[in-house]
Amino acid sequence: MPDVVADGLRVLFCGINPGLMTAATGHHFARPGNRFWPALHRSGFTPRLLAPSEQRELLSYGLGITNVVARATARADELSAEEYREGGRRLALKVARLRPRRLAVVGVTAYRAAFDDRKAGVGPQARTIGDTRVWVLPNPSGLNAHWTPATLAEEFGRLREAAEEG
Repeated sequence: MPDVVADGLRVLFCGINPGLMTAATGHHFARPGNRFWPALHRSGFTPRLLAPSEQRELLSYGLGITNVVARATARADELSAEEYREGGRRLALKVARLRPRRLAVVGVTAYRAAFDDRKAGVGPQARTIGDTRVWVLPNPSGLNAHWTPATLAEEFGRLREAAEEG
């Protein structure tokens, strides 16, 4: 699954791993029930709702997408603890090279596993990678019913506001 990245992004969003539809289409967050793209728009990151096939347009807004783990699975719980840890190491190297202002890991469980931070919650983290500040967002999967479209957009909006402040 190719990353959508460039040097010096405002925010690099990091999904857990590609789902099967994402892997089949080559577009991040491609499953119809996934709420990533609507949350991105409703929070003000993008001026209109982008389709997954328009993912390269994110670069024009200073945004990008990568994943913690590259292997596609039907469900994230199919990933091993070692895959998460190795993914966290690779992600840290990628962030150090690309130097985005913010890294936004989409999924608190993935962040905890990748960075061995069992107490992490949604929101800004104390951890930095070089000068990159780290933020954890809720998983936008439709399976994560605890977060509604409105509360997802609100949390994405908190990140957008923080990213605008510097």
